[in-house]
Amino acid sequence: MIEKALNKIAEQILAFDEASLRSLRAKYQTRIGNFDTSKEWEKSVIIYFIINSVITKNAMFNQNLLAGKGKRKEKRELKIVD
Repeated sequence: MIEKALNKIAEQILAFDEASLRSLRAKYQTRIGNFDTSKEWEKSVIIYFIINSVITKNAMFNQNLLAGKGKRKEKRELKIVD
Protein backbone atom coordinates (compact mmCIF):
# COMPACT_ATOMS: atom_id res chain seq x y z
CA MET A 1 0.00 0.00 0.00
CA ILE A 2 2.80 2.43 0.85
CA GLU A 3 4.67 1.56 -2.33
CA LYS A 4 1.55 2.16 -4.41
CA ALA A 5 1.05 5.57 -2.78
CA LEU A 6 4.71 6.49 -3.37
CA ASN A 7 4.43 5.47 -7.02
CA LYS A 8 1.40 7.71 -7.43
CA ILE A 9 3.23 10.62 -5.80
CA ALA A 10 6.24 10.03 -8.09
CA GLU A 11 4.00 10.11 -11.17
CA GLN A 12 2.53 13.41 -10.05
CA ILE A 13 5.96 14.91 -9.33
CA LEU A 14 7.30 13.82 -12.72
CA ALA A 15 4.56 15.90 -14.33
CA PHE A 16 6.07 19.10 -12.89
CA ASP A 17 8.55 20.96 -15.02
CA GLU A 18 12.04 21.54 -13.66
CA ALA A 19 11.98 25.30 -14.21
CA SER A 20 8.97 25.71 -11.93
CA LEU A 21 10.56 23.52 -9.29
CA ARG A 22 13.85 25.42 -9.48
CA SER A 23 11.99 28.67 -8.85
CA LEU A 24 10.71 27.24 -5.55
CA ARG A 25 13.97 25.72 -4.35
CA ALA A 26 15.41 28.89 -2.76
CA LYS A 27 12.20 29.45 -0.80
CA TYR A 28 12.38 25.99 0.76
CA GLN A 29 16.13 26.17 1.28
CA THR A 30 15.61 29.34 3.32
CA ARG A 31 12.73 27.76 5.19
CA ILE A 32 14.66 24.65 6.24
CA GLY A 33 17.56 26.82 7.34
CA ASN A 34 15.29 28.28 10.02
CA PHE A 35 14.71 25.18 12.12
CA ASP A 36 11.69 24.80 14.32
CA THR A 37 9.74 21.80 15.54
CA SER A 38 6.63 22.38 13.41
CA LYS A 39 5.07 20.08 10.84
CA GLU A 40 5.47 22.93 8.36
CA TRP A 41 9.25 22.81 8.78
CA GLU A 42 9.20 19.02 8.32
CA LYS A 43 7.12 19.33 5.13
CA SER A 44 9.50 22.01 3.87
CA VAL A 45 12.43 19.59 4.24
CA ILE A 46 10.56 16.93 2.26
CA ILE A 47 9.58 19.43 -0.46
CA TYR A 48 13.15 20.73 -0.72
CA PHE A 49 14.54 17.24 -1.23
CA ILE A 50 11.81 16.34 -3.71
CA ILE A 51 12.79 19.37 -5.77
CA ASN A 52 16.47 18.39 -5.58
CA SER A 53 15.68 14.80 -6.50
CA VAL A 54 13.90 15.89 -9.70
CA ILE A 55 16.80 18.16 -10.63
CA THR A 56 19.29 15.35 -9.92
CA LYS A 57 17.19 12.82 -11.86
CA ASN A 58 17.09 15.14 -14.87
CA ALA A 59 20.85 15.72 -14.75
CA MET A 60 21.51 11.97 -14.56
CA PHE A 61 19.04 11.31 -17.37
CA ASN A 62 20.65 13.89 -19.64
CA GLN A 63 24.17 12.73 -18.81
CA ASN A 64 23.33 9.11 -19.61
CA LEU A 65 21.43 10.07 -22.74
CA LEU A 66 24.39 12.08 -24.02
CA ALA A 67 26.70 9.16 -23.23
CA GLY A 68 24.54 6.93 -25.40
CA LYS A 69 23.42 4.73 -22.55
CA GLY A 70 19.72 5.00 -23.31
CA LYS A 71 17.77 2.10 -24.68
CA ARG A 72 17.81 2.29 -28.40
CA LYS A 73 14.92 0.96 -30.33
CA GLU A 74 15.95 -1.04 -33.32
CA LYS A 75 14.98 0.55 -36.57
CA ARG A 76 13.21 -1.89 -38.73
CA GLU A 77 13.14 -1.22 -42.39
CA LEU A 78 10.14 -2.16 -44.39
CA LYS A 79 10.87 -4.51 -47.21
CA ILE A 80 8.86 -4.72 -50.37
CA VAL A 81 7.71 -8.25 -50.91
CA ASP A 82 6.84 -9.23 -54.47
